[in-house]
Amino acid sequence: MPEVALSADDPTPTVPKCAEGEVYSPTAQKCVKKTSNLINDEDRYNTSVQLARSGKYHSAINLLKTIANQDDPRVLTYLGFSNRKMGKMGIGEAYYKKALEIDPNYLLAREYLGEGYVSQGKKDLALAQLKEIENRCGTTCREYGLLKKAILTSQSSY
Repeated sequence: MPEVALSADDPTPTVPKCAEGEVYSPTAQKCVKKTSNLINDEDRYNTSVQLARSGKYHSAINLLKTIANQDDPRVLTYLGFSNRKMGKMGIGEAYYKKALEIDPNYLLAREYLGEGYVSQGKKDLALAQLKEIENRCGTTCREYGLLKKAILTSQSSY
């Protein structure tokens, strides 16, 4: 089975790629239906992240919605990410904000929300998220660097 690789500094483990509607089960060591009892929510989440990052947003959303805890900031953030990437920024923003209501320190939600603002030309709101990230982890954390780069890149394209 071919694997979907993420960047080397990405904390999400790489799992084998499965057919549409299936998820890799480490327990069964094979692809199973996404609703199978052989797959746990952590594996569903990890697969959803890979689907979203590879541009399969609908599949990611469908799998994220099978996770029991729909108030997990990680789940909400990737629901936001997938919707934003499909051009539904309003829906994406609502998911990010809900994630941040639950955990104001969830930096990935802040980074992705800021990137969404950048894509809409709302530099002031993106800078506000950058400042919030800086207040929580300084200027050396990954999320700060990624959002700062997105803001600077957008400025050079004007």
